[in-house]
Amino acid sequence: MKHKIFLSSPHIGHKEQEYIKNAFDTNWIAPLGPLVSGFEKELSGYTGVKHAAALSSGTAAIHLALIMLGVKNDDFVICQSFTFAATANPIRYQGATPVFVDSEKETWNMCPKHLENAILFCLENGKRPKAVIPVHLYGMPAKINDIVAIADKYDIPVVEDAAESLGASVNGKQTGSFGKFGILSFNGNKIITTSGGGALLSDDEELIKKARFLATQARDNAPHYQHSQIGYNYRLSNVLAGIGMGQMEVLNERIENRRKNFERYQHCFNQINNKGYNISLLPEAENSFANRWLTTVLINPDENKGITREKLRLAFEAENIEARPLWKPMHLQPVFQNFPYFGERTAENLFNIGLCLPSGSNLNDDDWRRIENVLFEVFE
Repeated sequence: MKHKIFLSSPHIGHKEQEYIKNAFDTNWIAPLGPLVSGFEKELSGYTGVKHAAALSSGTAAIHLALIMLGVKNDDFVICQSFTFAATANPIRYQGATPVFVDSEKETWNMCPKHLENAILFCLENGKRPKAVIPVHLYGMPAKINDIVAIADKYDIPVVEDAAESLGASVNGKQTGSFGKFGILSFNGNKIITTSGGGALLSDDEELIKKARFLATQARDNAPHYQHSQIGYNYRLSNVLAGIGMGQMEVLNERIENRRKNFERYQHCFNQINNKGYNISLLPEAENSFANRWLTTVLINPDENKGITREKLRLAFEAENIEARPLWKPMHLQPVFQNFPYFGERTAENLFNIGLCLPSGSNLNDDDWRRIENVLFEVFE
């Protein structure tokens, strides 16, 4: 059986083992240690955000951000609908009401026009939203300056979900650095990984200190175990931070590899489109730099001789190659379908015809031959 080509598998180098060995050699196996502090410093320096807290997941980072913004039962939090469930779940952890906003067509991310409509809906119902959560999907920066401007107009903090976009930027400014908080993820499929992990970014030192406090079970400063508020076990371990330190050394190389993947797919689909098809990839918006975490395509059967994204996905699957539909919008998910939504079905349409292609930074020539063979067989 042919080996499996994953959508986005971890890409580990040699430095990671050196950092992990250091943790073992110095017996820093306990949850916290110097590698955690070092990893936080690296993240801060790379993103240009003054402070970072290394955590167990990006989900934990969003949860802590909402807690520190005072999100409570029955509050409104505005959230991009076209995203992974981890963006929206922490809103419900706090008992708050998610208000979902559709995407715009240029970046597939939160639509500023529908964002303002959602804010006005909340205000008409007597509550100012406690937060706005846009997402930089698939490593493509959102129209973040417009989003932040609208949020500022109504004095609403922005929690910027940059889980998929580390290294992406707008006018040279890194995603994750525009909002009150920025969120990163280092899950196994991300552009760099710590096996599992995430980070919370902010220029506000006191908020990051509070996040670290809450993430370590909110233990008060006392010789005994004393707790004055509810805490969480959300800190990243020193060993996993060692993986992160090694991964930071190759981050720019990983981004370059992902962008080369996009260019190779672009070349393939240019050849296919010259045969009478009309398959589209997502171009970079003006003044944006995408990390191209995943390369995605839209396959409208009406424009592609009846071929659907599902036909291509199943053709990949038959060759033991992983491809995946775009995210199913949150407002269509059974668990979220009864919450408010503002939009024009842009995200729904993207979900119906979109596919994520194998995009790992460790794809080799044999992998590419197999991928391209499937593409050219499906689109004869």
